[in-house]
Amino acid sequence: MKLAEIQKREALHFLPVVNRMPVALVLGRGSRVTDVEGREYIDLTSGWGVCSIGHCHPTLVEAIREQAGRLMQTTNLYYTLPQLDAAEALVALSPPELTRAFFVNSGTEAVEGALKLAHRATGRSKFVSTAQSFHGRTLGALSIIGQAKHRDPYRDLLPEPVVVPFGDADAAVAAIDPQTAAMIVEPVQGEGGVNVAPEGYLARLRARCSEVGALLILDEVQTGIGRTGKMLALEHDGVVPDVLTLGKGVGGGFPVAAFLCSEGVAETVSPGDHGGTYIGNPLATTAVRAVLQVIAEEKLVQRAAEVGEELGSRLRAYAQAHPDKASGERGRGLLRGLVLRDAEAAAALPKRALAEGVLVNVTAGNVMRFFPALNIPEGELFGALDTLLGLVDG
Repeated sequence: MKLAEIQKREALHFLPVVNRMPVALVLGRGSRVTDVEGREYIDLTSGWGVCSIGHCHPTLVEAIREQAGRLMQTTNLYYTLPQLDAAEALVALSPPELTRAFFVNSGTEAVEGALKLAHRATGRSKFVSTAQSFHGRTLGALSIIGQAKHRDPYRDLLPEPVVVPFGDADAAVAAIDPQTAAMIVEPVQGEGGVNVAPEGYLARLRARCSEVGALLILDEVQTGIGRTGKMLALEHDGVVPDVLTLGKGVGGGFPVAAFLCSEGVAETVSPGDHGGTYIGNPLATTAVRAVLQVIAEEKLVQRAAEVGEELGSRLRAYAQAHPDKASGERGRGLLRGLVLRDAEAAAALPKRALAEGVLVNVTAGNVMRFFPALNIPEGELFGALDTLLGLVDG
């Protein structure tokens, strides 16, 4: 089947709310994917950071296959061992203050759960978030998202947001008042341009939230599970939230996410306050355990720190040597961004890279974002990087 035929079929039936690249993928192994015509690509997006242990890791595939033959779905009226095992595993890797976990199907659902917890725990309805933040596209998440392009089309359905500049602790402290249910923030903004929280910023948010009785929600859907060179990005700052959201890499390609909270927050909810048909199903929670097993066995958190530092060093060196092309590098671990000078050229880069056998993303208009699998072979990563920098030069 050719790409043109696939495009023609999709044009008849698929809701046109996404922009496609001119490629149809049919196979993934490790950090390589193959299209319908047999061409191979190095994937530096890992499915938006989801395929944290590479495409179709054998351990994950086998775990899902085995569980699919045993029990795929039941309801949360019944106990299941995979869900219990996964919950214990997530609590074990989190700060000891976070004692409770709940599974959902996607990152935006994890955010929805976090918002509901904050409202239930405080009785308040005001939320503070940051400019350029991304927390998902369901209505609750859109109500606190920091990007007008996503929020504005649904403005009539949403409360007016309280959005402060990311990294501006004074602005956040001023906005977080006794009417605030929670401040929600990403330790590193991914979609917003790979912006790293300044030193001391999260600590000031923590202190202010505690002072006025608001909750601190850390959204680690993109940064969690080894992505930044720590199991959780909050470890870089030593800040403990009241609620933590996880997603993307926690399932390694299987749709699953979670939110965790403290015992004090958990005590404010009752049976029936949250739920869902598929949440915490045996397949999804089996995937979580398999991913965490691989990350531990292959020492991928340490690898993300080491390989990520080398990637950051090479990006910084490029920016220093080519100030007309790039203004700098930022990020942590294997979540990195190269800030390009020419937004028009940046917008054309993903399609040009596709022609050269590399999948890459540009976010925030001019930031070439790198978030490959945590176990991507260095030869593939840095070979693809050389290709991309050659395209930026050209």
